[in-house]
Amino acid sequence: MSTLSRPKHIGRNISRIRELRDMKQEALAQALGTSQQTVSAIENSETIDDTRLAEVAEALGVTPEGIKNYSDETILSIINNTFNSHDTSTINGINVQPTFNPLDKIVELYERLVQAEKDKVEYLEKIVKGK
Repeated sequence: MSTLSRPKHIGRNISRIRELRDMKQEALAQALGTSQQTVSAIENSETIDDTRLAEVAEALGVTPEGIKNYSDETILSIINNTFNSHDTSTINGINVQPTFNPLDKIVELYERLVQAEKDKVEYLEKIVKGK
């Protein structure tokens, strides 16, 4: 039994980064100028040549080293250490406090709508009187 660790599965790393980018295999294939089947084969490969890795990295917007050294634990650590929510609830991740009164905006829009209708009636009356 060997104590040597297996190399990281580059294809799985590519797949995870693609998924985190919310990108489908078809979109990556289009960016690489290949087919979806080729992308699937790349993601199932344990290793990938450096030229292809550089192309994939560029399409994904990361560095080749980022793909080689990718780990879910690192990503979760970064997210946990950089995301700060000053809101105590988990539902309201974004707290919106407008600097204006929304009711004033509704009244303003209503007044503009009424004025537009008055203008339309006035225009139609002119047309009817002209005939």
